[in-house]
Amino acid sequence: MSISSAIAIYFVLWWVVLFAVLPFGVRSQVEEGTSAAPGSDPGAPVLPRMARKLLWTTLISLALFTAGLWAYKAGY
Repeated sequence: MSISSAIAIYFVLWWVVLFAVLPFGVRSQVEEGTSAAPGSDPGAPVLPRMARKLLWTTLISLALFTAGLWAYKAGY
């Protein structure tokens, strides 16, 4: 596998994992019982914690990519 193929696969895997991780732990303004700010959607998250989600996305993607690369190299 070339380095450019590996980077492309990791990039796609990272985005898929990000969209899987985004909804975890999110509470909307309605669920928290706070009033929505003017012009804000009531379903908008109160505290999205994006830095934590980006870190988890990177770690999960790295683990999945490493497992996939190992399986590719081992011939499974």
